[in-house]
Amino acid sequence: MATETEVGELLRRRGWRTAFTVAERVNAWAALVSAVERGYGDDIHEYTNDLSCRDWLHEAWLLLDEHVVQLWTPQIEALDDRYRAATVDDDGHALDQFHRLPGPDLWWWRRHPRILTGDLGRSLRSAGAIGTGPDAT
Repeated sequence: MATETEVGELLRRRGWRTAFTVAERVNAWAALVSAVERGYGDDIHEYTNDLSCRDWLHEAWLLLDEHVVQLWTPQIEALDDRYRAATVDDDGHALDQFHRLPGPDLWWWRRHPRILTGDLGRSLRSAGAIGTGPDAT
């Protein structure tokens, strides 16, 4: 298994735009989860781009040494739980209208925000997504 630096560089060579660190991608996932909980206000293209931070973590977990995995897994699992709570599982039907879905093991692509607001909300509603508005409780 590889170190964080080695994994970041390996994934960059595989097509990621930079050699990210685990902390950078966990922070990006945390920021996206918080935005989804509040009501994601950006558009569908930004949302799908933002989801890729979780893709990076998924790929990195297969390569990282066990110590790094054990260190970060509790925080990622807690963020995953928050994301699940703030989203609706529609097996990816709404997002699939705008972005080719990856394999089924990337479960976060098969969910959409529960609060549908802004450009993203309009796009997802047009694709059949059902959710609440930003003021619903």
